[in-house]
Amino acid sequence: MSCLLIKKMASEDKEIFKGLELNQKSLIHLLHRIQAQYGYIPEEVVDDIAERLKITPSEIFGILTFYKAFALEPRGKHLVTICLGTACHVRGGRQIAEEAERRLGIKAGETTADRQFTLETVNCLGCCAIGPVVVVDGVYHSHVSIDQIEKILKKATEKGDEKN
Repeated sequence: MSCLLIKKMASEDKEIFKGLELNQKSLIHLLHRIQAQYGYIPEEVVDDIAERLKITPSEIFGILTFYKAFALEPRGKHLVTICLGTACHVRGGRQIAEEAERRLGIKAGETTADRQFTLETVNCLGCCAIGPVVVVDGVYHSHVSIDQIEKILKKATEKGDEKN
């Protein structure tokens, strides 16, 4: 981890740990706070968390690798999630995922070099009736076709530009 990130984390420590009991029960809540702050869980902070909570680093990595909500690598500004569950799959979910990979120049599970997009696939989003489904930054797009992928990705970047 860069020295700058370590210094930044040290200065923000009080906020991240504020109001939490330092024990194993607070681990997931603490991990969510760290990820919200940095966009991912830097591996280098795991030892510090383990020491503070009096648990082993392997217990923390067990949680980090079990729950898909946590990332060990920086994610893109925009998170694109494509459902590959049965209902979405039979309606073209795999082809939609392949088109998104082609347009972004990455494979599922990767982040673009400019850190604008992270692409992931999931086994089910629980919206089978409206599939295939693509979720971008928490916005659900239903009945998606391959032709819509470019427009969906472009809309995400335009919304991101409006925020700046």
